[in-house]
Parts: sequence; C-alpha cells; structure tokens
Amino acid sequence: MPRQTDPLTDIQIRKYKPAPNKSSKLFDGQGLFLEFRPTGGNRWRLKYRIAGREKYFDLGSYPAVSLNEAREQRAALRQLVDKGIDPAQAHKQKQEHERLTFERVATEWHTRCAPQWTTGHASLVENRLKTYIYPAVGAKPLRDIKPADLLPPLRRVEALGYLETARKIRGYISQVFRYGVACDYCDTDPASLLHGAMTPPKRSHRAAITDPAGFAQLLRAIESYVGTATTRAALRLAPLLFQRPGELRRMEWAEIDFDAGLWSLPASKMKTRQDHIVPLSKQAVAILRDLQTLTGEGQWVFPQIRKTEKPISENALSVALKAIGYDGETHTAHGFRASARTLLDEVLKVQPWLIEHQLAHAVRDANGRSYNRTSHLADRKKMMQQWADYCDQLRKGGKVIQFAAVTR
Repeated sequence: MPRQTDPLTDIQIRKYKPAPNKSSKLFDGQGLFLEFRPTGGNRWRLKYRIAGREKYFDLGSYPAVSLNEAREQRAALRQLVDKGIDPAQAHKQKQEHERLTFERVATEWHTRCAPQWTTGHASLVENRLKTYIYPAVGAKPLRDIKPADLLPPLRRVEALGYLETARKIRGYISQVFRYGVACDYCDTDPASLLHGAMTPPKRSHRAAITDPAGFAQLLRAIESYVGTATTRAALRLAPLLFQRPGELRRMEWAEIDFDAGLWSLPASKMKTRQDHIVPLSKQAVAILRDLQTLTGEGQWVFPQIRKTEKPISENALSVALKAIGYDGETHTAHGFRASARTLLDEVLKVQPWLIEHQLAHAVRDANGRSYNRTSHLADRKKMMQQWADYCDQLRKGGKVIQFAAVTR
C-alpha cells in the first residue's frame, strides 16, 4: 500500500483492512503512525531522530489511545526532541521516579545531609524515621503519598505524648519531599499541609536551677549519686563543663589532652559545625584521671556497661538526675548550661561574650567574624577554673553570694 500523504481520519482507521500475516502501517505525519500487527494489538508509534540515531517510541494501543490523544502525545514528545531530550530516556526516568519509595528517597536525603550534621543528630533522625514513619509509608511510592497518609503515624507519636518529637518528624518528612521535588522525584510536599492538623507542642525552656542556693543543693545531691562509675563521672562533670549532654556523653579519650588541660571537640560533633575547645579545670582533670583507670583502654570516656563500643545513652544523665530527686520540671541535663551562664554572669561577673563562646554559641568579633576555637583560650581557662572553684565552694557549703531575681 502506498504511503499516505494526508493526515489520518478516524473513519479511515476503522475501515482499514490490514493484510493477514503481515505488518502494515497507517501514517499520520511528523513521525506518527499506527502499526497493525499480525498477532493483533494495533500500536501507535512515533519515529524520531536523536543524536543522529533513528528511534521509535510506543504511545499505546488503538483504540484505547484515540487519534487525537496520539497526536497530543506526539506534540509533547516532539517538544522534547527539539530540546535534544530523548523521549525514551525521559519516559524511563519517569518510570524510575514513580517507583521511588519514601524510604529510598529518605535514605538518599539522609546520606547527603548527614555529613553536615553531628553524628548524634544523624542517628536520631534515622532512628525516628525507621521507628515511626517507614512502617506506615516507607514502601509507598513518593509520588503517591498524600497528607492523609502521613497524618496517622504522626498522630500516633502525639498519642505517646511526644508532641515536640512529632513536630520534628513532620519537619524531616517535609525535607525529604522538598529534596524529592528538587530532584524531580515528586511534584509537591504533602507534609507542608499538615500544620493545622497536628497538636502544637507547648513551648517551654528546659528547666534549670539558676540561683546559688538551689545550685549548691544540686551539686551536693550529685555527690550522693551511687549509680555506675561512668554515669557518676558524667554527672559530676556536667556542671563543671556545661556542654550539651550529647557532646558530653560522646566524649572520647583521644579528645583529651591532660598535659594541656583541654578537651578538643571536632566539628562533626558540634551543633555549630565548628571545632570547639573546652578547658579542663583541675577538678575536671581529677575526675577524668580516676575514670581513666576504668575506661581508658576504650574509645569512649563514658561507655555503656554491656556494650562498651557505645557511649552511655542520651537518657543516662536525665535518669541519674531523677534518681537524686531532680526531674524534668526542676532541672535537666541541658539545664547546666543555663545554670553556668547565669551564675558566671551575675555572680562571678564574667564577661557575657566569653561565657557565650565557651557555650559554643555563635559569638562573633567586632568585624562580624566567628571566633575560632582558640580565641581567648587563656581567658577561658581562667574562667573554667574560677567556675570549678565556685562550684566547690557551693557544694561544701561556703558563703553563697546571692543576686537579685531576674526574669528569664
């Protein structure tokens, strides 16, 4: 049959009688044709050239795909070809993206973000997704997930009383979807639509004792703690060093320089993503020296008893504080930072910027530059020793200097 020169019509297609046992084609123009196969299953196909090669693209069967629908596909695919994009490759990539599950994309996102996080935070994010989200939507294609799919697992977290955790997990999910949008794995972020459907957590500061008399009582209570040697040492060091609990519990012997009296934290462990130095007072060194005889052969200063390859848990200090009568409503492990900040400033009259620097906050110099880890190290050493001596004075019941109450 001679090749037609005019576009096809529906009547022409319906009346066409293909030869038996032989393939034949009806051409519509611009590379679009309907192929009749001896085995049945008439198919729309588009012939095109990309990078000098002739290729074919299947548009679907007739009459499931009508003539007009085939032409619409042809127009869209021709636009890709004009841009130098191979429709077959674009279709294959789209199919791959449609098969991408939430867990697969979340894992890819986590792998890319983890180097910019502390190891503790990276582990926390991964564990929360595995525990609360993957069982619900982990195997579901990313493109198919709707807000209604995400709300039930988040509400289950809320039902446990973890309102702030649920809020943070929703944020992780949203970041996964935004990453997916950027990579063309999906088109929208359904987690961003959940704000009004979730219970907002109550905003409150971490409990901290900031008056000298109350802090003195806390220090004496710490001395009465009779738990494991590692947790007891960590609890005694917490007020002296006032670093974040996660940084303290993951202290390593390789980071301690006894001769210089310094604890050097790498950027990978710091919330600020900058190296940090903590001067060690004589009291802190004494505690560490005692503990070194027990755990000095391993990596961690405060290892777990049964799993020495891991540091004590993130709840260890909170449990220890509760054991001596201080729950989350009165004082927290993180609260030692607020205690030190307040008492160093208002009782010992240390310059606030120096305290902030030792707290590893984003302190900047007069030119707006971040101080490096060795900035004002001599002054910070003096401050940390002054603070340890003051803690000794409070604990032993010496003269307690009071200050006017300040609303914080």
